[in-house]
Amino acid sequence: MTPPPHRSLDGVRSVVTRWRHTTPETPTDAGEEDEAVPSRSRRSWAWRIATPLVGLLSGALFVVSAHSSEGTDLRPGRFTDLASMVQYDRNRLDALKQKVADLDEQVLQLSGSFDNQQVRKYNRQADLMKGPAGLTAVSGPGVTITLSDAPQSTGEETPDTIDNPNLLLVHQQDIQAVVNAMWKAGADAVTIQGQRVVTTTGIRCIGNSVQLQGVPYSQPYRISAVGDVGSLTSAIADDPYLQVYRADAADPDINVGWDELVEDKITAPAYDGLTDLQYAKALPTS
Repeated sequence: MTPPPHRSLDGVRSVVTRWRHTTPETPTDAGEEDEAVPSRSRRSWAWRIATPLVGLLSGALFVVSAHSSEGTDLRPGRFTDLASMVQYDRNRLDALKQKVADLDEQVLQLSGSFDNQQVRKYNRQADLMKGPAGLTAVSGPGVTITLSDAPQSTGEETPDTIDNPNLLLVHQQDIQAVVNAMWKAGADAVTIQGQRVVTTTGIRCIGNSVQLQGVPYSQPYRISAVGDVGSLTSAIADDPYLQVYRADAADPDINVGWDELVEDKITAPAYDGLTDLQYAKALPTS
């Protein structure tokens, strides 16, 4: 009896043969195998070039970071205490101030060496404005006011009679009130913590310290004025805000610090900060 067609071995061999010739994964000739070799070679050369290039870029990044840090920490957020952060900022500010002073000296030398009538005219005008701008030191008799927090605010419990614990602390408005009274009296110069106060000086309260010209200071706050002693003491005594402050200083339950001292000679150094102004300008209306 003749076996069924689908059981025929010849039929199986023919099907297997056709499948081998039509499978896409199998190259049909030797030429296709040769085309894969250049592709793998190109990828190998690309990796050989990219690897040293990445190494060179990483090295350049390390060199730039080291040059930018100038020996300091590029990640100041790692400071664990406020004192270290304040000291870091103060050192950085002192370095920038010294750099500004050196550049100003170079500008003065170059301006002085340039013999031009118009330049000399503007230099004379600038010299006349240095005094009113606070760019020259001033010495003379004056008054020094020292403000400090109440002793209760340093660790002891706040008395039950105090409804507002803020009365135990010195705030920026207290310092501003003293400075304004001194300017009102016609002071020739005013300093806070030894720093010259000019028209652009800002007093900011940050936490338990006061920031003056970018530098934080802690209490007690010494405010000195050079000028007529009689006018200064009268203006301070007559100021309504300071009258309230001095009443709190006399109250034994508050006892916020107030000390007034008349001095024969006070020296106010020249202002050494930035003199340019930064301001916003409104966009033109369409």
